[in-house]
Amino acid sequence: MKTKWIFFLLFFPVLGVTGCNNDSSRNEIGKQIKDEETVSVLSSTLPLADPYILVYDSLYYIYGTNVGTGFDVYFSKDLEHWQRASSLALDHTDSYGESMFWAPEVYYVESEQKFYMYYSTEEHICVATSDSPLGPFKQEVKQPIREEKGIDTSVFFDDDGKAYLYFVRFTDGNVIWCAELEDNLTKIKEETLTQCLVAEEDWELVWPKVVEGPSVFKEGDTYYLIYSANGYMSQDYAVGFATSNSPFGPWKKYEANPILYRYENLLGVGHGAPFFDMDGKMRYVFHAHRSSTEVHPRDSYITDMKIENTKVSIGGNLIRPMVVDKLP
Repeated sequence: MKTKWIFFLLFFPVLGVTGCNNDSSRNEIGKQIKDEETVSVLSSTLPLADPYILVYDSLYYIYGTNVGTGFDVYFSKDLEHWQRASSLALDHTDSYGESMFWAPEVYYVESEQKFYMYYSTEEHICVATSDSPLGPFKQEVKQPIREEKGIDTSVFFDDDGKAYLYFVRFTDGNVIWCAELEDNLTKIKEETLTQCLVAEEDWELVWPKVVEGPSVFKEGDTYYLIYSANGYMSQDYAVGFATSNSPFGPWKKYEANPILYRYENLLGVGHGAPFFDMDGKMRYVFHAHRSSTEVHPRDSYITDMKIENTKVSIGGNLIRPMVVDKLP
């Protein structure tokens, strides 16, 4: 199966988006990451919600919702052991907004040798850039992409070089929309703004009316939109998918959704992102409630993901990431 996951930055360039072998960039990152012989487990869980994994230069980087004034970043060699970077990937002083920093996703644009972080703060969608996956990410102009409120940004780079931003607008509960990005990747073409998904199925309407956390990829001629439904505080938070012949839709929801729900005794599972690991295996990172009685802090988990006959399945070989002081 030849899968075209352009935005996972592993196999081939589109719009200059790919993994990087730039020596100077690698050396600078290496100065911030040092290995030690002694390894101590600091936490048996990885306290990130809305997680996203970037694969870059033989390391995994994970970003997510966890602090009120910016974003942490952790890095790993094996997906099981994660070390927290010594400073925030993005701090509120370098961004529009002072609080409510949610759901970051990071992409490397090789043509510019820059990393782009899309995220929301104070319910406005934003983008910041950095020369390193560790940051610091900064907004050149401290303004949101749009004046209207929105959350949960995700970018898809198509075969023809066009880039699309998927995000949530509060137009009928939480609703997933799409727009083509300008060439500078910091603004959308407003005339292309198109509604993709609204909560309408029984499993999506347990509580409250929400579809969110979109991720889009393409395999063959089919576009896949992975999303979560219900409020994240609900134990019935779950993941489904829809397919289309266009990045704008119309999207057809899978009749057997949800495909990830109350998985491995985890509750409130969802708002994750697909990626390929370093062996080329398809994975899905997601968050779950801390326990059956506590929602926060939510923790990140990693599991397998497959596509067969245009059907997406998620599950198997669950990884429960732990935080260590130094990578083994």
